[in-house]
Amino acid sequence: MQTLKINAAEENKGERLDKFIADNSDISRSYAAKLCEDGLVLCGEKQLLKKYKILGTEEITINVPEPEELSIEPENIPLNIVYEDSDVIVVNKPQGLCVHPAPGNESGTLVNGLVYHCGDELSAINGVIRPGIVHRIDKDTSGLLIVAKNNEAHLKLSEQLKERKAMRKYVALVNGNIKEDSGTINKPIGRNPSDRKKMAVVFGGREAVTHFNVLERFGQYTLVECILETGRTHQIRVHMASIGHSIVGDPLYGIKKEKFNLNGQLLHAKTIGFVHPRTGKMMEFTSDIPEYFENVLEKLRKR
Repeated sequence: MQTLKINAAEENKGERLDKFIADNSDISRSYAAKLCEDGLVLCGEKQLLKKYKILGTEEITINVPEPEELSIEPENIPLNIVYEDSDVIVVNKPQGLCVHPAPGNESGTLVNGLVYHCGDELSAINGVIRPGIVHRIDKDTSGLLIVAKNNEAHLKLSEQLKERKAMRKYVALVNGNIKEDSGTINKPIGRNPSDRKKMAVVFGGREAVTHFNVLERFGQYTLVECILETGRTHQIRVHMASIGHSIVGDPLYGIKKEKFNLNGQLLHAKTIGFVHPRTGKMMEFTSDIPEYFENVLEKLRKR
């Protein structure tokens, strides 16, 4: 059992307890509510309900149970494998598919499909929950990612990402007309202090660098290529929104009223390049823009 203590301030007065916990920790609001129901959130010795209103002077104690170790069940999920050998797999992930299991989402992920496909031939660097996963892309982002089949390959590939030697190019449709033909966004990214489910450009965040090139303009929209120099959570989504050009369809960082019927952001990991961990050969792979993304572009071109 882990114990977390949060001191409330005058500015928190009147806030509902589950929201207060979510805003001031890495605990989600739904999980905070469950902890309250289980009697694990206290002020002194008094157990607090999730609807408790903060007074602004109390110390909240949260007892968090040790996480249960999830076991990965192999699932026969169709995988679009672009390349595979004894060390590496390059997968073209569709929009809507989570990369790995998490509490509340234990099945139906890319990892479940990989375990079915590879058995125990995946690296163990990232533990049982993320076997083989060298880097991730968001659930509603489509495109290419690298999977390592053994620990040696995993370490070498991770080092390339860390040293910015691997190449990752994305294509995104963003709101607004970007006047410049190209540019670089160098802004630190960290957890959004007012919404723990989101990331943001924040002082003291981790260094984050995104380069962009304009590919096509549609008046109110711009098609861009984004090249990652670093790989922070939601980096392209946060960076493009920070310069006033959020990604079309982005439910977290985009505009509320979208003109297209989309299930997520129009962001596609189109190209990936790396040095093969065993042969030392430079390898590069490219994937087509998904049909739903291309359909939006065709509509804009017809205008």
